[in-house]
Amino acid sequence: MSLIAPHGGKLVDRILKPDAAVKAKQDAANLPTVQLSAREAGDLEMIAMGAFSPLEGFMGEADFHSVCTRMRLASSGNAVWPIPVILSPADEVTAKINKGDRIALKQGEHLLAVMTVTEKYKHYKAVEIPNVYKTEEDAHPGVKIVRQQGNWCLAGPIDVITPNANPEFPDYRLPPARTREAFAAKGWNTIAAFQTRNPIHRAHEYLTKCALEITDGLLIHPLVGETKSDDIPAQTRMNCYKILIDKYYNPKTTMLSVMPLAMRYAGPREALLHSLIRKNYGITHFIVGRDHAGVGNYYGTYDAQKIFDQFDIPKDIGITPLKFEHSSWCKVCGGMVSAKTCPHGPETKVHLSGTKVRDMLRAGERPPMEFSRPEVADELIQWAKSL
Repeated sequence: MSLIAPHGGKLVDRILKPDAAVKAKQDAANLPTVQLSAREAGDLEMIAMGAFSPLEGFMGEADFHSVCTRMRLASSGNAVWPIPVILSPADEVTAKINKGDRIALKQGEHLLAVMTVTEKYKHYKAVEIPNVYKTEEDAHPGVKIVRQQGNWCLAGPIDVITPNANPEFPDYRLPPARTREAFAAKGWNTIAAFQTRNPIHRAHEYLTKCALEITDGLLIHPLVGETKSDDIPAQTRMNCYKILIDKYYNPKTTMLSVMPLAMRYAGPREALLHSLIRKNYGITHFIVGRDHAGVGNYYGTYDAQKIFDQFDIPKDIGITPLKFEHSSWCKVCGGMVSAKTCPHGPETKVHLSGTKVRDMLRAGERPPMEFSRPEVADELIQWAKSL
């Protein structure tokens, strides 16, 4: 049995071969330079290695409008795609660039890629913001970033010299081609993926192990791109993941890799995007829990699950979404439960707010065993005390 096909049918690879990369680097010395934001640099890496298949570059105008309004690409066979992937530098930069120009894409002093500008079009923020984020409030971190972007977009395929100048966690930063190789070597045909930007607590552990019971393997796939300033740093989270996997997961059926995507906090649409990305990595089942990719109170508790109902899952999405309800420890049942499995009331549950947990960690207090494994709590206490 072969692994699942990538989204759009083909795994994109925009990384130049060594000889071509040398030539591109020489040419770039005479090209106009565009500095990439952290989000854009993460998107470039995702395009380069095929994690954003079928995208081969930053979106043009037709794709931008179609994605914002229809959640489908105008190109690539009308494929489902819920969030625009655009290059929108400052206006003073785009003012000097025209259709047909070749440009050098950099992050700081590091040359990442060259791009032929096939389109230059207005950044229709009034279309993107309400459709993608379901709000126009600047307090929403995704909305805030869009408003800070330029008023023009540059589109075109990218030719990548290096996907990332200073990659975090290089041993775990596996592109889709490598995760697919690993799954095949392990003999896994069905693989569940867990998306996270937080440490894994007991509720998350429960969901992942439920998913593992019905698949051959589990990919714990944390996001290590740009997040909110108050999110727990990637290094601390990685320490927690490794501790937990080493002690509480079966190494024969569990794998850890990271994804360099920046968070959009777009709730339902981002859950859909995360599932399509994981399909490119070779995943067949994707865990969608409570308030996936949400922030504040902008989305309903299970909106990220309901969005999948708008599509023909086998035809349009290709992976199986695993829709889990909120889970917690029940003192009466003596284990992890959800509303589907437990008849007891909320007074029997061990539930802590994020604020309460942070206060406990800063005070050097471990949250209860029913909420967090003690080894994970110890790692988080060290981080909290360093603030």
